[in-house]
Amino acid sequence: MRLALTEYIDGSLAKAIYEKLEDGTYFGKIPPCKGVVAFAKNLKKCEEDLRSVLEDWIILGLKMGHHLPIINGIDLNQRPRSGQMEAV
Repeated sequence: MRLALTEYIDGSLAKAIYEKLEDGTYFGKIPPCKGVVAFAKNLKKCEEDLRSVLEDWIILGLKMGHHLPIINGIDLNQRPRSGQMEAV
């Protein structure tokens, strides 16, 4: 699961879109991951914040049983076999 999760995060971030706003700040979003957005004063910070938001979004989605988008063929929605989620 660890490698799949890393690949899922990297694949999601590869789909990120960043925009420089009129006030000079940055906005980032990952279109397949509804609600995963970040705002920051510079692009590097926006990328870092977007990654953090994505990680929290995935954890919350898994815990709450939300359907997560399939990214690059990786489906995190598969139900774990008994005992697999105890560590999460």
